Amino acid sequence: MKKYNIVTIGGGTGSFTLLSGLKKYPVNISAIVSMADDGGSTGRLRDELGVLPPGDVRQCLVALSDSTQTLRDLMNYRFEKGDLAGHNFGNLFLSALEKTQGGFLRGVEEVSQILNVKGTVIPVSSQDMVLNIELKNKKVIVGEKQLDHNQDVRNIGIKRVYLKPKVQASESAVAVIKKADMIVIGPGDHYGSIVPNLLVEGIPQAIAKSKAKVVYNCNLTNKRGQTDGFDLDRYAEEINGYIGKERIDFVLSNSNGLSKYLVEKYEKKEGKDSIVKFNADKKEKRRYRVVVASVVKMIGAPKRKNDALAETRSFIRHDSGKLAKVLMMILEMDEYNNLIKEII
Repeated sequence: MKKYNIVTIGGGTGSFTLLSGLKKYPVNISAIVSMADDGGSTGRLRDELGVLPPGDVRQCLVALSDSTQTLRDLMNYRFEKGDLAGHNFGNLFLSALEKTQGGFLRGVEEVSQILNVKGTVIPVSSQDMVLNIELKNKKVIVGEKQLDHNQDVRNIGIKRVYLKPKVQASESAVAVIKKADMIVIGPGDHYGSIVPNLLVEGIPQAIAKSKAKVVYNCNLTNKRGQTDGFDLDRYAEEINGYIGKERIDFVLSNSNGLSKYLVEKYEKKEGKDSIVKFNADKKEKRRYRVVVASVVKMIGAPKRKNDALAETRSFIRHDSGKLAKVLMMILEMDEYNNLIKEII
């Protein structure tokens, strides 16, 4: 049986969830990761050491790791006291390797070997990515961390985001997209984890030209000031817009009934219509197919003293096992159609 090439595009917890499920299947995985993160431990390291952001890359490396649980836990360990309070050991390790190995990419390769990573983790660019956020009142604020920590974002709302200066895609990222059988975009924070990848010169062009199946894992929830009232089709239209053409083949939508408690809790935080809706009646406008499946895992946001980002984490997330299984079914759909002619 053919061993398929799957390329994922995203960052943060969404990529961690996706990759944790996909690594259980016999596929070649290449995870392209946003380098726009400048919050928390990652932001401090960028500012103090002038390194590239390690946080999202670390999460992907741990997700794809086949090493011991002890080593995976070590890479995710956050210090609680002293000058290192809030710092993540894995972030420090990657930053140290960037300095000692002559570059971030070499550091990622070293950690991949140490963690026995199944697949390849590829920074979308080796250049310094700075996300600029233009609000609806034309005010511009700088830095990805502003999305969750600047009250103007929530009160005024986002008009657009862009990179300044522009950056070029890494050659490795473009190369794996060209060879992909499936490109999986998301899940993840829309403007913080997904869109920054599509703003990098060379990435949308490579996706547009690719012959791979393109699947978009639609977000489950909206964020106040960022994606207020977005439904599934609005998200898909935005992603296609950044790519520059109608390129998405499949959009994954959740079919789970969400608990009233979590829905109310999220709406209290993010406002009315914060749960992403799917309107099946819009089908005549779509060039993509919507796969409705049970892919949600409902959890409460953990609150740890040393986790500065706990308040921003979602309560409702994708289930890694279910998500990967549905993606594999889409990937192999043509093969099944060729084998099975009719079920009576």
